[in-house]
Formats: sequence, structure tokens, C-alpha cells
Amino acid sequence: MITKPTVDRIMEATDIVEVIGEFVQLKKRGANYVGLSPFVNERTPSFTVSPAKGIFKDFSSGKGGSAVTFLMELERFTYPEALKWLAKKYGIEVEETVESVENLEEQNRRESLMIVSGFAAKFFHESLLHTDEGKSIGYSYFKERGFSNDTIKKFELGYSPDQWEAFTGEAIKQGYKEEFLVESGLSVKRDNGSLYDRYRGRVMFPIHSFTGRVIAFGGRTLKSDKNVPKYVNSPESEIYHKSNILYGLYFAKKAIRDEDNCYLVEGYADVISVHQAGIENVVASSGTSLTVEQIRLIGRLTKNITILYDGDAAGIKASLRGLDMILEEGLNVKVVLFPDGHDPDSYVQKFGTNAFKTHVDKNKKDFILYKTEILLKDVGNDPIKKAEIIREIVESIAKIPDSIKASVFLKECSNRLEIDERALLSELNKMRQAKAKKDSQQQQNQNRKQEPSPEDLLFFDEPQEHVAKESDTQEREIVRLLLHYGNKMIDWDGIANTYIGPFMIAELSDVEFEQPETKKFMEIYRQEVENGVLPEEQHFIHHPDKGIVDLVVTMLATKYILSENWYEMHKILVPDEQANMKATILGAIFHLKKQKVGKILQNLRKELQTTTGEADQEILLNQYMHMKKVEKTISDYLGSVIIK
Repeated sequence: MITKPTVDRIMEATDIVEVIGEFVQLKKRGANYVGLSPFVNERTPSFTVSPAKGIFKDFSSGKGGSAVTFLMELERFTYPEALKWLAKKYGIEVEETVESVENLEEQNRRESLMIVSGFAAKFFHESLLHTDEGKSIGYSYFKERGFSNDTIKKFELGYSPDQWEAFTGEAIKQGYKEEFLVESGLSVKRDNGSLYDRYRGRVMFPIHSFTGRVIAFGGRTLKSDKNVPKYVNSPESEIYHKSNILYGLYFAKKAIRDEDNCYLVEGYADVISVHQAGIENVVASSGTSLTVEQIRLIGRLTKNITILYDGDAAGIKASLRGLDMILEEGLNVKVVLFPDGHDPDSYVQKFGTNAFKTHVDKNKKDFILYKTEILLKDVGNDPIKKAEIIREIVESIAKIPDSIKASVFLKECSNRLEIDERALLSELNKMRQAKAKKDSQQQQNQNRKQEPSPEDLLFFDEPQEHVAKESDTQEREIVRLLLHYGNKMIDWDGIANTYIGPFMIAELSDVEFEQPETKKFMEIYRQEVENGVLPEEQHFIHHPDKGIVDLVVTMLATKYILSENWYEMHKILVPDEQANMKATILGAIFHLKKQKVGKILQNLRKELQTTTGEADQEILLNQYMHMKKVEKTISDYLGSVIIK
């Protein structure tokens, strides 16, 4: 367990805008910050961060909470993992029980895979730097590639000894379980059940998660044997899904935000060399075809991607169609081609940083126009081929969600293709209409699946559902008022010198909350009041119970903020609930009590209909009449009319 003083120091040091800003591109809007949701795919920002309250709220997915909650939701951290990540970021020493072999075995499966991957990275790195074999083979290779000692250390590059069980034997000796060594792909199981090292004799490139933890590896052989694969990569596991990972993103994310651009290259060495040259906003798709998930990772940080190709024309043409996905996600794509025989790694190593930047600036072309140029080279005078190419280019333009941007490209391509713009526009509209029809059909099919059957409708009890929803709403309103005004003093006629929080708790002592999270909240609040403490909103925002955090953030976060000039512009007066706090607080209390009394009366009516004994009926009738009087008293206060 992490000690409470340590937790308090972490919370005090944490700047939620700074933390979330590492994962989401945020823009200031009034007192808050907004950005695109990292949890769902959206075009219009619905993700809000409030630095004053120390919370975020994603109105698309419904998620919300503190910086700790954000890390738990996005990176699937446990509560202690999120705290440790923040502690590392802010240089805070974590006080906790000493980790031992027994502690390792108690960790959950995902964390165990993380731990064993971290151990492997350290083992390979130390083998590179501190063993004769590592220095003479692995270290020499990296130095020949032009990597400095600082770069080798930063990227945690390593070497796996050319022995069958060097790593596996040491890992088992240190207490790591065989199942996690196999599942992570670090070790391979023989038919007889024994294990051997997957990466023996290879230089190692650790692959880091968005938050910097090692989750996988790429191992490169230095042997010339054609039967030995050049690269061996980690298999998919609970912590590593290659379609969701970009190599180097952990080291590049700040530079991507600062430069508002992301360079996309092909391999590990390209990333490391370009990064070492001071151009840090560079990532690679780790040898896989670019995926939608990877594009969205970049899209959280910038809307601009520059793809750096080597001189392989065949490879470029093969990848063009796949790049339409980037356009579909609303990102701007530029392409840079390097001279034959050069890739980003070799070019920056030979010519240096300034020449690299100059080449990129002078040669970058917009993807659509570049694609047009590349495809036209193969057309010649063949009208059939030209028609096919035109259709393919219009298909790419149709992927662009921004209609103005699409129109600009349409006009430019019309000139280059020497074809009337109206013909291209007509083809574009046909494609969009076909897509809209297809999407509509899919939505209709989905809706049919979700529609209730006639049998389900027979058992649909609307009044009870309405009562349940009303109850939830009233209970949540009490929570909202306690959060906003619980620590404010009462100065009403007849009531003074007390706080709103304890007053509400006392007034609601006879009310049973039904919604699990509101009930739990009230229990915590009541316990704190009994201990002589008025809990602030931060007490609940940083609560380890996720349900409590979700409830509290939902009550604190507002999607829309009234403009200061609202009244002057619209002449519409919006009531201020603080202007008459007595009516606000007592109104909420008595509305909830009225709803609870209504539910009791409903249950009593049902019992009266089914009870046959005369004595029992009389008892129920007396209870019913008593509750009707209570209901009338409440209604008289609220000024409402009971419909009999």
C-alpha cells in the first residue's frame, strides 16, 4: 500500500492539465480546456478539463474524474500504478511496503506482464553495456549505426546473449513465473516443457507504452544467414497490441504537440537517428501497415502527419491506398520522398540535421496531389487507365470529412488531371451518396436488432420506470448540492450558525437512498460529518472507488458555461440558485422526501389490493392515511397540488 502522506503529496503536485496534455491536445476555452475524446472517435471536441476543480469530463463516453482516474481509464492502470506514474513524473518518492518475490506473485496478470517486461529491458540493457559479448557485438553495432551513449540509454537499447537460456534462467532465478515469460514472448516453451530465450544473439529495441513502460520488444539479428529472420517481434499479449502502438511515441509526444506535426517513418533505426538529430516528433508503425488505432493516437496530439518515405517507388505505390484512412480520420497528410538509396536514418546520419530539415521543407507535398502525380506517371495515353486513376483519386478526396478542404483538392486535381471540375464533383457526390446509403442501411439494421419484441413490451411498466428515474434524479441532486454548498454557512431566518452539509445530513436521516453510488456517497459524507470533518469535493474526486468518482465528476462537470454577456445579448434571465439558498436546499430535501413518500404510498396501495385479512387491512389503511398526511405537509411547503 502507498502511504497516505505520499498520496497527499502526489495529489498536491499534480497539474491535471499538464498530465492530460501529454495524451490529448488541449485548447483553452474560458476557464477550462477542451480537446477530442481519447476514448471514442469524434470530430467535435467534447472532452473538458477543469483545472480549478482538478477534474476531466468526457461527455461522449461519460467518463470523468481526476488525473488518477484518467490514467486508469486510458492506460488501464490500477490505482497504485497511476499514483506511481504521477510520483515519477513529479519526482516524488513513494513510500510503500518493500516489493519481494512474494509480492510479485500477488500482482494481477497484466501487472505481472509489465513487471517481467521491465525486468527483461533492464537485463538486455545491462548485457549490452556490462558483458564482453554485449560490448563486442551489440554495443559495437549501435555505435556503427551512429547512436550515442545518451541515445542508447534513453531508448533502453540492449543485447540478448547468444545462449539458449541466458535470460530465461536469470528470470526464473529472480522469481518470475514461467507462464508470464512465455505469455510475454520473452521465452519459448519446448515440447518437453523446458524454456529457451526467443531473442538470443539479437540487438534489442524495447517498445514503450504511451506512458513509458516497456511492453514488448523488437530483436534484430546481426547474422548474415538468410534462413534466420532479420527481425523477431513480441507476440500479441494482454499488454501489447501492435495495432495500438507506435514505436517512439512515448519519446515523441511532447514534440508532436509543440511542433503540431508528426513525422511517420518505417523502422526503429529511422526513429532513433532522426530523434537523436534533434527532430523528436518522429514515430514508426513498427513494421506493420498503418492502422486506424495508430492514426487516432497521432490525432490526439496533432492533425498533421508527414510521411517520410525512402526511395522505393514500388513500396510507396503499394501503401498509397492504405493512407486514405488518415484522410478519413480528418488529418492532414503530407509526403516526403528521399533520394534513391537513402532512408531517413541514412540521410540524417550522412547530411546532418539542417540538411534533413531543408530537404523535408522543400520536398513535402500534399498526399492527394502527390498521389495524383505518382499515378499519372504510369498512365501514358491510355484513356481507360486514366479513368481508373481519376476514380481512385476522387475516392481519396471523398474520404475527407471537411467539405471545404475537399473542394479545394477537387479544383487542384481538376487542373492536374485536365478534366472538368464538374465531372469530378459529380463523381464525388455519387460516392458520398452511396456511402451515406450504406451507412443508413447499417444503422437501420442495428436499430432492428435493438428494438424490443412484442413479448418484451407486454411486461414494460412505464410508471415504475418513471418513478425509478425520478428517484435517481432527486438523489443525485442532493449529492450535487452537498458537493457545491456543503461547506457554506447557513444564514436563513430561523436557522443560523451551522453548515449546509451537516444540516442536510440531519434532515435526511430518515431517508433511505436507493441508488448504489448515491447511497455510498451519503454514507461516506455522513461518516465524515460524524468525525467532525466537512468533506470537500477533492475528497471524493480522489476517492479510490471509481463509482464514487464517476458520480461526483458528473455532478461537478457542466458541458456548457453561460456567457458573461448572456443577458445583454439575449435578455433572458437565468435564475441563480444561490440567490435563495434556503429555497434551493429545502426544495431539494422536500422534493426527495415527497418522492420517497409517493413510493411508500404506491407500495401500500398494492398491499391493500392483495391483503384479505380485515385486521391487516386496517393496519395498512392507517399507515396509508398517515403517509397521506405527511405527503400533504410536504406538498404544502412545496406549493404543489396532489392529484387524487
